[in-house]
Amino acid sequence: MAKISRPRKGSLQYYPRKRASKFLPSVNWKTISSKEQGILGFIVYKVGMASASVKDSTEHSMTKGKKIIVPVTILEAPNMKVYSIRFYRKSLVVKDIVVSMDKDLRRVLKVSKNLKDFDKEIPQIYDDIKLIAYSLPKQAGLKKTPDMTELAISSKNKLEFAKSLIGKEIALKDFIKLDFLLLDARGLTKGHGTQGAVKRFGITLKAHKSEKGRRRPGSLGPWHPARVTFRTPMAGQLGMFTRIQNNLKLINFGEISQKNINPSSGFTSYGKINSNYIIIKGSVQGPPKRQVLITPAFRPTKSQLKKKYEFIHLEK
Repeated sequence: MAKISRPRKGSLQYYPRKRASKFLPSVNWKTISSKEQGILGFIVYKVGMASASVKDSTEHSMTKGKKIIVPVTILEAPNMKVYSIRFYRKSLVVKDIVVSMDKDLRRVLKVSKNLKDFDKEIPQIYDDIKLIAYSLPKQAGLKKTPDMTELAISSKNKLEFAKSLIGKEIALKDFIKLDFLLLDARGLTKGHGTQGAVKRFGITLKAHKSEKGRRRPGSLGPWHPARVTFRTPMAGQLGMFTRIQNNLKLINFGEISQKNINPSSGFTSYGKINSNYIIIKGSVQGPPKRQVLITPAFRPTKSQLKKKYEFIHLEK
């Protein structure tokens, strides 16, 4: 007799299965730390995937000292600026002091015409400071509207470090530190719109002579309880979900003016990189031009940390 049970279809880890409310997800900054002073996140834009030629320097690797080909994702990282400095007390926002009034911000929010004196606006009691930063996608030639997100700071004196960033552009080299061997990528997956239960949950097709459709579930549930539970695989939204890619190995980064990695015809569905770039091993969710937030890995694994690659060039 056939087995009457089977693994359920689809993961219950993420619920509800609907489109994310924003492109750049919020981060639990308590789980992320760094030994060096700097910001703990950076807004990048996905260029696409490619094959990279690297020299494997990993200890005890079967290909140690040899040239190998690895799949990589290329991300463009235009500079960022600080919009406001946010003060927290007991995990609640005490004060948000605006320090920028760039005209590009008018596409996102109402920009004040006059800035207040920062030193006079500092609250007397607070226990944490974070930054509200925005990207400068004009430098990459992508669009005019900046993307904004909250970033944490790693510093002994967070107030002085935050003040030092006012009015200045934050480059990728200010974010990548020596202890950033692994990165996490937070962003949205590619959107597929409304899809059926077969593609959405992977249920089995019914027999070819079945009534009421082959690609529908056989039953939506029992008579009692007289309702359809959320566990029943049904048609609905697929994609545009917030996901995290953990422990992505950093292969190389730099400025396009110093080392040009652009193909002669540009990258497919993206074009040419005009600012800074970062190359990481593996894949990152989302289509080309999708905004992604990269942070230091909050739970690095030993197997990923011991890998060492020396970047040579991208395969054409």
